[in-house]
Amino acid sequence: MEYAQASGKLGEPRQSAHDRVLKLLAVSEVGVIGALALIVLLFYAMEPAFLSDRNIRAIFTVVSFIGIIAIGQTILLVNGEFDLSVGSVAGLSAVCSAKMMTGVALPVPVAILGGILIGAAVGLLNGVVVVRLRIPAFIQTLGMLFIGQGLIQVVTGGRPVYPLPTSVSAIGFERPLLGLGWSFVFFIIAAVVADFVLRHTVLGRNMYATGGNPEVARLVGINTDLYKIGAFVLIGSLAGTAGMFVMADLASGTTSIGSGWELAVIAGVVVGGVSLFGGAGTMAGGLVGILLLQVVQSGLVVVGVNANWQQIAVGVIMVLAVGLDILRRRFFIAGGSREEVVGVEASPIKSE
Repeated sequence: MEYAQASGKLGEPRQSAHDRVLKLLAVSEVGVIGALALIVLLFYAMEPAFLSDRNIRAIFTVVSFIGIIAIGQTILLVNGEFDLSVGSVAGLSAVCSAKMMTGVALPVPVAILGGILIGAAVGLLNGVVVVRLRIPAFIQTLGMLFIGQGLIQVVTGGRPVYPLPTSVSAIGFERPLLGLGWSFVFFIIAAVVADFVLRHTVLGRNMYATGGNPEVARLVGINTDLYKIGAFVLIGSLAGTAGMFVMADLASGTTSIGSGWELAVIAGVVVGGVSLFGGAGTMAGGLVGILLLQVVQSGLVVVGVNANWQQIAVGVIMVLAVGLDILRRRFFIAGGSREEVVGVEASPIKSE
């Protein structure tokens, strides 16, 4: 009994300190959270105003907008695909919804739902083209990015769409939780639900299987095409939802909504340990990665670093994150520790 308590289970070899460190590093959130803590301390030491209430609220407000889309991007990456059009989809959904309110005078709930459905429709189109027509996601979603940007200009004529009904601006101005808006409330709820689904449900395990080894997943009865198309629809819907919140926050449908979000979302979730190659990563890690990138950008602004260097910093961080992802796959997945990398317990995959 004493031996069993000391070593964990009878018959299992003792783990060396080296093995325990490797197992800890295989959990992607550990490194990201550690890096986040160090970066926060560094910027605070350089400029105490970095941790002011105003700056913290600003960071989490931006995180809530981008994080809503990052939830969908994480799920899509787990399924083995990605979407570069999310920023333009958010912007297109927002300006179309604003036009529905001002030009067609639709009721606010109908216009908001219409904007979200536009995002879902774009996601469905992306999914069908990528999955059914076998067009690479990079080509299809990059093309959709430019199509979306063009449609935004067509819909708005290059001008902001306003004034919006007061009920819309009221949604943007309300601060129901710790001085943060409804977008943050939605973000937290959606993140918790998505994390639970990925970690603790058959649906989540099938998603990991779809992205990790689609051929084997199909052999055991998983409809991988349906999972991938569904993930595209989800990220389109979430991009549309994020666009609605930004529109409410600005009290107008502007052409700049969603601009630059594409790479910010992918960079953040990859920094958080979500693999670009599919089948690995966690929701918590991806969202902490989004927070880390926003902390870096905000910190560089606070300490007075030129905006061009901010973009360089984000690019360098993303390249390093992808490199680490490749190393993790080589040393941990090949070594039989896939469950630590994926972030869920290994268990039988159930067919639909």
